[in-house]
Amino acid sequence: MTFFRQIVPIACLTAASFLFTGCDWFGEAEAPPLLGERISVLVSDNELKPDPQLAGQPVSLGKAVNNGAWSQAGGSPLHAVGHVAGPSSIGRATWDVDIGSSAGSRRPLLSGPVIANGRVFTMDSKFRISAYTVDEGDRLWRVERDPVKRDWEAFGGGLAFADGKLYLSTGYGQLSAMNPENGAVIWEHDLPGPIRAAPLVMDGMVFAVTVDNQLFAVDAGTGERKWRHAGFAETAMLLGAATPAGIDGTVIVPYSSGEVFSLRASDGRPIWSDNLAAVRRVDAASSLADIRALPVTDGALVYAISHSGRTVAIDMRTGARVWERNVGGVRTPWIAGDWLFMISNESQVIALSRREGRIRWIAQLDRYEDPEDKEDAIHWYGPAVVGGTVLVFGGHGKGVAIDPADGTIKETFNSPDDVMAIAVAGETLYLQTEDADLYAYR
Repeated sequence: MTFFRQIVPIACLTAASFLFTGCDWFGEAEAPPLLGERISVLVSDNELKPDPQLAGQPVSLGKAVNNGAWSQAGGSPLHAVGHVAGPSSIGRATWDVDIGSSAGSRRPLLSGPVIANGRVFTMDSKFRISAYTVDEGDRLWRVERDPVKRDWEAFGGGLAFADGKLYLSTGYGQLSAMNPENGAVIWEHDLPGPIRAAPLVMDGMVFAVTVDNQLFAVDAGTGERKWRHAGFAETAMLLGAATPAGIDGTVIVPYSSGEVFSLRASDGRPIWSDNLAAVRRVDAASSLADIRALPVTDGALVYAISHSGRTVAIDMRTGARVWERNVGGVRTPWIAGDWLFMISNESQVIALSRREGRIRWIAQLDRYEDPEDKEDAIHWYGPAVVGGTVLVFGGHGKGVAIDPADGTIKETFNSPDDVMAIAVAGETLYLQTEDADLYAYR
């Protein structure tokens, strides 16, 4: 278990603990406990329930497709790959490798792998880029993209593959294009702030978001800066950031302020905007409006989730909300068939109809390793719809296979601890952990 399993830091209010403690500091006898049901006054949203009108409705995922590549964060510029072919459970890994430096107290590991042209590309917490074969995991090359020693440590960034080049961003604000055959740098462009997420590459442009909520567009061939767009600055945010989505000359960028913008890829001109910040902010955690989950689009709708309690479907053309749900999360949703699958902040896996947002089923996962004392919170990663099954992975080394038809748990199996990235390509499931281990399953 690593320091960065907890994605949202929790502040302890010492003064409040003295006010509400059950201890007696002055020697007086304790008053008897009040009778009645205790109800939390911190967060009280409407309870989510399956729509009874959907009971018994088939959940069709469509035919599983062999996803040939996982070229960018979320699998593609749309962050949607559908129902993919691969293992519906995991046993012994086909191969595994140590990709470099793991997450630490100063440098969390935020970048997941990309798979293209028979290669798996990774970046560790010290910005060392490696290439491996997909067949056996043999390392082909490794280069360091932070050769200059600095007096401060950075983290974040990620990888993308497009048009025969490997692109990367780093926490030092570096945006680069590399030769995927040997790691040689083709061009490099320095942005004026740290980059926490992987870049989006689309339409001959590279798009990267800095920590102060600025989106920069750079020519993918030359590294020349083309335009920038800025959202509201936000001082409180989650660890990491969300890579923009893109389709048909349009970029969908989420910011840590809860804002979502649709921009023209050619010049950055806004098409529409929305804000996913919660109307009521009643505690420190729910006040974080950050959008950590990647936005997902099917070309008609954009699906976005904020930490503070909003899940929305937005018309791609007009920006109008088609539906919304008062449920928050930090994991990227997965669309397959006519359904959207997501993990909520309450460790619920939820299946919603894509067009209307109606809930078909809810699967409650374990929230604590010690449920009686509510200790050792379990942080779940996923979901992924692979081989006819909805897969999720817990930080405690257990994975769960869920039946997409009704949300029943089909199997619980051992998995690597602290999974922080999933990729599926060539009927192979890849899991990367915070300890910088990469596992391949077939």
